[in-house]
Amino acid sequence: MERTVRVDKWLWAARFFKTRSKARAAIMGGKVQLDGNRVKPGRILRMGDELVIQRGEEQFTVSVRLLRDRRGPADDAREMYFEDPKAKAQRETEAEDRARDRALSRERPHRPSKRDRRQLIRFRQKPD
Repeated sequence: MERTVRVDKWLWAARFFKTRSKARAAIMGGKVQLDGNRVKPGRILRMGDELVIQRGEEQFTVSVRLLRDRRGPADDAREMYFEDPKAKAQRETEAEDRARDRALSRERPHRPSKRDRRQLIRFRQKPD
């Protein structure tokens, strides 16, 4: 007898989502596709099925290796799927780009010093 697992339980056990309800909400919102098609939370997964999972700004393309419905350590969860190397490389470069953009946006101009304020006042008071 082949073991069967629902998609929402598998996503939770594979640690893509913290709770089953979040996994279910993502599935219902169309953020999870099975072999290119939208799925329902109760859909039964089989070994070798390919999932595309959109989680925030990240997109995972994985194929199912193990079917488990219990959540365990992260190392065990990583054994449950095989991630496409191309998709993983693209996801990592996009994450680096986002991190670089965040770092650049944090560089805000500082408040004017007392000297800067005096210069601004002088500049504004110049007659035209």
